[in-house]
Amino acid sequence: MNALRVLIVDDSEMAREGMRMIVESDPAFIVVAEGKSGEEALALSEQWMPDLVLMDIQMPGMGGLEATRRLKEKFPYLKVVMVTVSDDIAHLFDALKKGAQGYLLKNLKPEAWHEYLKAIADDEAPMTRELAYRILKEFSPLGAGAGGPQHSPLTGREREILGLVAKGLSNKEISNALDISEHTVKNHLKNILQKLQLDNRVQLARYAYEQGWMGKR
Repeated sequence: MNALRVLIVDDSEMAREGMRMIVESDPAFIVVAEGKSGEEALALSEQWMPDLVLMDIQMPGMGGLEATRRLKEKFPYLKVVMVTVSDDIAHLFDALKKGAQGYLLKNLKPEAWHEYLKAIADDEAPMTRELAYRILKEFSPLGAGAGGPQHSPLTGREREILGLVAKGLSNKEISNALDISEHTVKNHLKNILQKLQLDNRVQLARYAYEQGWMGKR
């Protein structure tokens, strides 16, 4: 398996060096370029076509949130993970709405980074329960305003899996809950994403809430 190509974007040289050391301590990753602004993130992504971007939120000029929005418009395949010193749910939720696949805190241990980034690459990284309920609060009125649930192309089992994804469960937790293999869960999720033409778990959660398949907190 080829190493995942990573672009690091942070205005702090020390932070970039630290992230590079963490990322490249696992042979599953290779850092192909580094940038210090949102503008450089766009240019370097076009030049290097990375698989994954580690993006700081606060930077001079174009910040990480706007850079993420533009990157996802131009390169929908690209996985963007916000890297921050703060776990402010408002910032993180805003980043996810702009297309980011997840977030990492800079003070986490290297092993946690590797595990999480591999899960992101495989579309397996779960959301926190807090983030799942934040999505419910933000998006559930949309379903009600549209006149309730709409026709869905999903099977009963797919709806069941989607409901568990929206609650923040990981693939392993879903497999345990439904007594099926993780491989089966992964294939179901691929089918669900393809049927709904969605990109990630955050969008899946929004869809589940809009369909009225989730109970409120």
